[in-house]
Amino acid sequence: MKRVTVKVQVKNPQELEQRMKDISLEFEPVLYQHDRVYVQRGYKRGMNMPRFIMRTEMTAVDKPAVYKLILKRHIEDSGIEITDRSVIRDYTEIVNMLQQLGFVLASEVSRRRKRIKLSETSRIYYDTVDGLSTPYLKIETSLDEDDKVSDVMADLKRTLKLFHLADGNISQEPYFEILQKNATINNK
Repeated sequence: MKRVTVKVQVKNPQELEQRMKDISLEFEPVLYQHDRVYVQRGYKRGMNMPRFIMRTEMTAVDKPAVYKLILKRHIEDSGIEITDRSVIRDYTEIVNMLQQLGFVLASEVSRRRKRIKLSETSRIYYDTVDGLSTPYLKIETSLDEDDKVSDVMADLKRTLKLFHLADGNISQEPYFEILQKNATINNK
């Protein structure tokens, strides 16, 4: 599935929550997610290289976890991210398969995610990521064959403006890369 995503830091979470209430948007209950990100040896952003995510997802401690294998590949020059996902039963076996294919564990990301379904193709996510000082708002839209990426990106930016979030701080970096940058900065 082809997607376009925008992600911004939320400097004032209370203001964002109020703006969402003002336009009658309400988040679903919190999802707890833990991702293990696997990349090919020599992985570099901007090289259109795939990465796999082994996701553990929980809605409550008294309910069973759901395990997913997610393939992501950001096509740098187009602004498109290719995403495929599948629920899995045997987490350990899939990890062994990824390692046999030469993928290595690059990072782990834990977050609390709230989401809103805007339409069949669009979602808003509000993510509080362990290790990051501010939450992020992420808007994701699946592309149809006829969609132009520039038009979809413009729509997503207009949506950000509804929430008074500046489009100057848009990031398309995955959380594991943001966390790695922060760790490098904090270790200096």
